[in-house]
Amino acid sequence: MLKEFKEFISRGNALDLAVGVIIGGAFSAIVNSLVDDLLMPIIGMMVGIDFSSWVIRVNTVPLAIGLFIQAIVNFLIIAFVLFLIIRTINKIRKPEPEVEVVEEVVESDEVVLLREIRDALRK
Repeated sequence: MLKEFKEFISRGNALDLAVGVIIGGAFSAIVNSLVDDLLMPIIGMMVGIDFSSWVIRVNTVPLAIGLFIQAIVNFLIIAFVLFLIIRTINKIRKPEPEVEVVEEVVESDEVVLLREIRDALRK
């Protein structure tokens, strides 16, 4: 079982996935800091609202609307950066040449015979 696990881990897909998750986590931390520490204070200053402490109370339940807005901004930034990366990769890739498939029609003996009969009747 240990040998099978070692083979599984040493495959390229598992290692690529692990690297992607680690880099994604680090990138997420950078985006969170960008939004929480730079963008939201500037937006809050322009709007006049401190989003990090913006809470709406329903009866006694606090709803952290500001933190939710920050999470939305985080998501939009990450999605936009991923869009730019994928768009760039697609431009760099060379499109694969399209291969034209030509189907050769093989006619059965019956079809050939019927065609000959048809042509003979036309004469």
